[in-house]
Amino acid sequence: MPVDSVTGSPAGFSEEEKSEIYLQMERLLANPYFSHSRRFPSFLRFIIDHTVSGQTDVLKERTLGIEIFGKNADYDNASEPIVRVTAAEIRKRIAQYYQDPGHENELRISIPPGSYVPQFHWPHNGKEAEQSVALVLVNPHSAEAAVLPAVEFPASTYGKRWRTAFFSLCAVLAISAIAAAILWNARQRTAFDFFWGPVLKNSDPVLFCIADQSQYAAISLRDAVDPTRQITLRDNLTAVVIDDLNPVVRIAGILQADGKNYSLRGENVTSLMDLRNGPTVFIGAFDNAWTLRLTKTLRYHFANNADMTQFRIVDSTAPAQTHWTVDRSEQMATNIYSDYAIVARFTDNVTGRIAVVIAGIGRGGTIAAGEFVTNPNNLTLLERATRAAGNKKNMEIVLSTQIIDGEPGTPKVEASYFW
Repeated sequence: MPVDSVTGSPAGFSEEEKSEIYLQMERLLANPYFSHSRRFPSFLRFIIDHTVSGQTDVLKERTLGIEIFGKNADYDNASEPIVRVTAAEIRKRIAQYYQDPGHENELRISIPPGSYVPQFHWPHNGKEAEQSVALVLVNPHSAEAAVLPAVEFPASTYGKRWRTAFFSLCAVLAISAIAAAILWNARQRTAFDFFWGPVLKNSDPVLFCIADQSQYAAISLRDAVDPTRQITLRDNLTAVVIDDLNPVVRIAGILQADGKNYSLRGENVTSLMDLRNGPTVFIGAFDNAWTLRLTKTLRYHFANNADMTQFRIVDSTAPAQTHWTVDRSEQMATNIYSDYAIVARFTDNVTGRIAVVIAGIGRGGTIAAGEFVTNPNNLTLLERATRAAGNKKNMEIVLSTQIIDGEPGTPKVEASYFW
């Protein structure tokens, strides 16, 4: 297969190439970008299987909706864009996979925009690689090695001249690579410092205030000698929603990387004195009373109807608008809906301390909000918006995300306010 060749035709696949495709697919599906989902692996397997077997004619939006998502044959794909949304999310996750270190020389699978037929991009083969010299540099800011593009070493009677030119080129490439690495790390630091700087520079430890629920329930304990043997006991438990731990783990990584101390407390046992001891990160909305109290006076805040079947984010300047709403019945019946979240960073007037809010209407919204505040690209865009608004110190952002089978997609900014 030629260098960087692309094919979607079964006529172009040898048995060896088919094996490579399926092996790469399994690598993707074993990665956390896919392994934590049920729908995404099914979607990717379906389109790859049919492409390799030459059945690309069935890879149409309606067919995928019927075969993968169990839709009726006459369903309205205009009002139910589940196939398009899923494909977009898979494209994003594939891109994230290949951006991670260590995947540079793997076969690349892609899904072109506007199509559901995957393409396969083969890297340089072994024979070509033998004709080139790969230059490996150690990134001074990382334990990973950076591999530069292979440089062809020409065979010539003018050996000395070529060697001089070659090593000059290597030097230029080395300097460029080091400069690029430093610039990349500088941008990463700048993006995180912009949003998390007021928290990281504070000398006091950070508190995570997370939703918790006390309940009387049964727990199963296993026999140390025979783990298959269990005994069930009644016990008082403090339960934490595992999805709320997703943003905690993400943010804790940023704090640890900066050597910042932090602690974790449930909202039921968090006191006002705790909030006065240092910066606080509030996780969750409708299951966290502190989040609701702190955001109640902000421009964007949480609200619900009397019978608590509809939950929403309200704009105080336009309280009649209801498009940031989650209908509980739709959420439970389909598990496919739009969720919304608030990300805020401000100085609380009561405690005088920095407060960071990471809270979705549903759990998917909270996960998306956690992704937003730990993604350097998102934070870079937020920094630009802050500068355009006059470099105000306090900020509040409304996010939306599409939930498919309980899995949140990419966070999208709906509105922002700076003061």
